[in-house]
Amino acid sequence: MSPDAGFSAVIPAGGVGSRLWPLSTPDHPKFLLDLLGSGASLLQDTVARVAPVSDRIMIVTGAAHVSSVRGQLPCLGDDDVIAEPSPHDSMPAIALAAAVLERRHGPHSMGAFSADHVIRKPEAFREAVRIARAAAEAGKVVVIGIEPRGPSTAFGYIKAEAPIEGMEGVRQVEAFTEKPDASTAEAMLAAGSHYWNAGMYVTRTDVLLGHLSRTHPSLEQGVRELAEAWDGPRRAAELDRIWPDLTCIAIDHAIAEPVAAEGGVAVVPGDLDWYDIGDFAVLASMMEPGPDGVRLLQREAGVTTIDAPGAMVVGGERPVVLVGVGDVTVVDAPDAILVLGRDSAQKVKQAMEGTRKR
Repeated sequence: MSPDAGFSAVIPAGGVGSRLWPLSTPDHPKFLLDLLGSGASLLQDTVARVAPVSDRIMIVTGAAHVSSVRGQLPCLGDDDVIAEPSPHDSMPAIALAAAVLERRHGPHSMGAFSADHVIRKPEAFREAVRIARAAAEAGKVVVIGIEPRGPSTAFGYIKAEAPIEGMEGVRQVEAFTEKPDASTAEAMLAAGSHYWNAGMYVTRTDVLLGHLSRTHPSLEQGVRELAEAWDGPRRAAELDRIWPDLTCIAIDHAIAEPVAAEGGVAVVPGDLDWYDIGDFAVLASMMEPGPDGVRLLQREAGVTTIDAPGAMVVGGERPVVLVGVGDVTVVDAPDAILVLGRDSAQKVKQAMEGTRKR
């Protein structure tokens, strides 16, 4: 696919990454971080991944992060970054981008891709986008499904039906399932035809906004009005008037679920080696240990371990000594020092909230 084929990539860059606190903070969230020591932030990596299959890229981020986003992506113009006055979940962000893009370039295909995911098979991703685009041009809302690595309870699932005739590599979506419990996840994998939902959607701008006009008409009207004013002097005034009253809702609930019930959603399954680095347990699983068995990130100072297998140490300049603690994570950040048992990775958000209340 050539990069001049009329395809827009929209990248919502929001969320605090609270389970990666104090490495990720509201002022410097995880999409701006180089979490794997690759030399690029998750956002920069996402832009590099989508650039070969798009002729324009638009970032939607919080007003507080616009300067950092532009600093990391000097290749983007001022018109390529949309600043949200406040977080309203994924649907308003994606819908506003679609409305602005359609206002500027007319109806065309677009994809929405999260800013903070890792895909280790970028060529497989691009092939999945190519297949999804063909289905989107036929009027479908297309979700890219991830081949599950196991019965995870951390992700939603997509249940696929039979392949769609005349669309190679595309299957009809029967239903979406919220994050299941362990037994339900095991049953779905045993049944087959279930894929993880990574929230990657490909569709036409007019199809997306057309569905939104039926499912959430006030939201569609609001983003259309904002798009009309976006490139003129009334932008700030219209944002102040319209944005606070827009419905806060995810694209899964606003579009994918109701449209799937009508037969309008398709899935392109892909083996992308995809990861959502949602907590320190996932981060540790993706890092290679050094010769001493310790995983280090953003750190050059020494770490000594005695009977402490599986340790990970992030940041800091002081020596760290770990004795008799297995699978422990130590994060030395300006805001706090976190010492975490890996099996409690999901509880970090509670610790962050408790610290902020003090």
